[in-house]
Amino acid sequence: QNQDHYCVKPQNIDEYIAAQDEMYQPRLKEVRAVLQKVLPDAQERISWSMPTYWKGRNIIHFAASKKHLGIYPGDEATAVFAEELSDYSVSKGTVRIPYDKPLPAELIGKIARWCYAKYAE
Repeated sequence: QNQDHYCVKPQNIDEYIAAQDEMYQPRLKEVRAVLQKVLPDAQERISWSMPTYWKGRNIIHFAASKKHLGIYPGDEATAVFAEELSDYSVSKGTVRIPYDKPLPAELIGKIARWCYAKYAE
């Protein structure tokens, strides 16, 4: 994984996005806006070096990789939404969304709400 390319570990999501390659920043801001909208009660933080939405425990993460945006809702969520995620590469609780595909904002919102209902404390 290419999560080790920071000189300084980001302390918050703004710093995380600013530390990424400029070509990935718009997509990161886009997914953040979706998650902020559907998870208004969750806190933003950095966990496992990734932007994370938290409410008593981690709800969902996202991160930039060279070829795709990674969304990390966990194994159960990727199983529940397997059919709707069939256009994407999915493994071990990870959804990979290529940068050249439109962001499935509605689907990400639906998954995030499911995770919140299941995991938020």
